[in-house]
Amino acid sequence: MLIYKNTARGFLQDVVQNRIVDQILAGFEAQRIGGVARNEIRAWRHSLQYMANLFFEQELPDDAEVAIEFQIPLTSRRVDFMIAGRDAAGERTLVVIELKQWGGERTEPVPHKDGIVTTVLGGGLRETTHPSYQAWSYTQLIKDFNVAVQRENIRVHPLAYLHNFDAKYRDRIDNEIYRPYTERAPVFLKQDVDELSEYLASKITTPDTGDLLQQVEDADLKPNKKLQDSLEGMLEANDEFTLIDSQKVVFERAVELAKQANEEDEKKVLIVEGGPGTGKTVVAVNILAELIQNEYTTQYVSKNRAPRAVYKQKLRGDMLVKEIDHLFTGAGSYVSTPPNQYPALVADEAHRLNEESTFFGRGENQVMEIINAAKFSVFFIDESQRVHIDDIGTKQEIHKFATEMNADIETMELDAQFRCSGSDGYVAWLDDVLAIRETANADGFDLQFDVRLYDDPQRLHETIEARNTEGQLSRVVAGYCWEWDKDGRSDPAYHDIEIGEYRRSWNLDGGDPWAVDEGSIDEVGCIHTCQGLEFDYVGVIIGPDLKYRDGEIITDHEARATTDRSLFGIKKMLDEDPERAREIIDEVIKNTYRTLLSRGLKGCYIYCCDDQLRAYMRKRLSNINGTIDY
Repeated sequence: MLIYKNTARGFLQDVVQNRIVDQILAGFEAQRIGGVARNEIRAWRHSLQYMANLFFEQELPDDAEVAIEFQIPLTSRRVDFMIAGRDAAGERTLVVIELKQWGGERTEPVPHKDGIVTTVLGGGLRETTHPSYQAWSYTQLIKDFNVAVQRENIRVHPLAYLHNFDAKYRDRIDNEIYRPYTERAPVFLKQDVDELSEYLASKITTPDTGDLLQQVEDADLKPNKKLQDSLEGMLEANDEFTLIDSQKVVFERAVELAKQANEEDEKKVLIVEGGPGTGKTVVAVNILAELIQNEYTTQYVSKNRAPRAVYKQKLRGDMLVKEIDHLFTGAGSYVSTPPNQYPALVADEAHRLNEESTFFGRGENQVMEIINAAKFSVFFIDESQRVHIDDIGTKQEIHKFATEMNADIETMELDAQFRCSGSDGYVAWLDDVLAIRETANADGFDLQFDVRLYDDPQRLHETIEARNTEGQLSRVVAGYCWEWDKDGRSDPAYHDIEIGEYRRSWNLDGGDPWAVDEGSIDEVGCIHTCQGLEFDYVGVIIGPDLKYRDGEIITDHEARATTDRSLFGIKKMLDEDPERAREIIDEVIKNTYRTLLSRGLKGCYIYCCDDQLRAYMRKRLSNINGTIDY
């Protein structure tokens, strides 16, 4: 999407005549994009003046093309500045420029994170991506999906220009730890005007007479061959992604519906139901890879960042995680997406979808936005894993919007249990124990699944650590009943969770995703770091938000940490509609523990903070010959 396009000469005139901002705003209005922030307008006034000054300093062809705010394929992100022309060899060329107004004095490198810096944003110090990483990742998306760039062999050169960044702070931004990205996208600072001019002059020597920018703008979006082959090889090399039984049936039908929707130009929606451990995410990733190989631009969508991060890590093969990053995106990415822009979208953990898509209240409904954005959309859902007051993903909601948009709707089910030693009985037993629903497995079940109850959380954690040392991926998780203090989020010596003599940190910021980070065995994860994922053995600390009183399971929302937003707004609802509020509290807390207690492939070890709940669990476990460890 081109917001502003002109020649180099025309751009200079617009800046000199003080009309450049008006021209850009007119471009947004023409594209029916609203909500331009004041700080964005200020950035244009400031940064584009520096670009104009740069043009005066160099011999850029007057008829070279200039674009401002070019939208990146598959994202709502936009390139700040692009220049199009031909290089000295006559090759068609795009230069992609990421502009930053950062000063250097409060910018610091973040050594333990890949491509991340700390700088002043929004009035405070925040972590953000390195400008060279940003510029490189934008060009990677253009090269991976823009057909014109692929077929015409258009050269794309990224760079970052920090025109306020004093060179005396150069080591904070042009640091060795950022070398993988600065080599791909060089960074130029305040004093580097001559060097930047020489760089641009070496890339753009003559104009292109074929309206290069418009050709790139109008091109179809299809995944390139390298990406297709890489994904295929990664799946074939990883047994974890092998499909069996109902998984294979769902996969084949989803691919078939995607092809029909795009060939027949008819919107189609597939709803796939499946409980914990039925392989929803494995099927979702296979569908993503298969459709990419069939040249259908597709993204994997989920609200929860944890499964996205883990599956990017597992899929990368010889590629950098960042090279496939754009295939995995958050559920709020389609607020302004035109209808049917994507051939297919794969929505995992669809029960976690929300209405408003951003912190600023933008968006109407994520279910609607996903269906609107794609010719074919598939939703993987388990309504018993809704664990947040804002979760609105239901079969009814999907049906409602699919019907409104005249989509054909189909429902399928994943019915084979691959977690909990393959027992549907254990999951049914959990539902009965947690008083979610009465089941036929109330008095036990027959399986070889290692269930243990502990009277001491320290012993539980030590046993999980021993399992992990044996080569069994194992982690400890807990209900969100202890504060996750901001000051200690990167400090392993800071203990958030205290139960008697037991002291541990919540999952720390930084490093690899918590579920696969080697150091996270010392920490405790929560629902937000493990939903959609699985371990060989899981240790679960049931916090004081779940109790047992007078023969009943009781939920206590006041025992939740204030840093947990899962029940944000419930106090107001208790005043206005107490019956509905109690239903939501019970659903969120019980579903949270149902989800945590079903993360294990081979075993689940349990500690209950509430003494009466522990006695109740001891009685229920005795019926299934579970191990009661004192």
